Amino acid sequence: MPDAGGGSGLTIRPADTIWREEGGWFDARWHFSFDRYRDPEQMGVGALRVFNDDRIIAGAEWPMHPHRDIESLTYVVSGHFVHADSLGNNGTLQAGAAQVMTFSHGFDEHSEKNGSAEEALRFIQFWILPSVTGLETRVQQRQYSIDDRTDRWLQIMGSPGTEGLDLSQDARALVTHLTAGNHLEHAFAAGRGGYLYVIDGRVEVDGEGLGTGDAIKVERQTDLSITTALAAELILIDVPLEFTAVGVWSGLG
Repeated sequence: MPDAGGGSGLTIRPADTIWREEGGWFDARWHFSFDRYRDPEQMGVGALRVFNDDRIIAGAEWPMHPHRDIESLTYVVSGHFVHADSLGNNGTLQAGAAQVMTFSHGFDEHSEKNGSAEEALRFIQFWILPSVTGLETRVQQRQYSIDDRTDRWLQIMGSPGTEGLDLSQDARALVTHLTAGNHLEHAFAAGRGGYLYVIDGRVEVDGEGLGTGDAIKVERQTDLSITTALAAELILIDVPLEFTAVGVWSGLG
């Protein structure tokens, strides 16, 4: 497997090469161009447009902010994730929980807050661009346990009719808690790609060692073989490489 820039459709992204954004009350890793970070070489993978690893100090909050024509997707790594939005939805999610917030064309808003006054919050937030027109703003949430994902791929999000919360795209989000000496595989079919991220721990992927904060960008058909001698927390996103973007994102697919 090549290092970054190897050109074979598999790119290892070491943690120390990924954009870091610090704001006093938050510490984030922005894997693709987002907000003030712009890199024409890092504009996502297929329908996966944003992938952020966010940490927020105790009691802090990302205040209400709008989105259009996207699905903002969240996986809670640790802490107490408090959601609120302009439609009056709310709720607190714990580690292992998943959330899909679908945004219409109408500038609806949401916020993310650390619900603990003592503990830090860490969550992965990513955007998968939909190919469905006429989206209505809505929120789906589900709490999962560590047992649900131990030594197996747990699909927390997928296309309607499959496991997990519903996405408006032919895409999947999978997580696992892989214990010492265990092994998982994932096959990216023709026309598909995505992202594998090591949330915590160490793994070998097709013989290459990856640690906390490292990632692999996949842009071709391939089978990944993943093992660990210790333990690891992983998230994997599987998306179409070509798709029809809608709304403000039209023309990007």
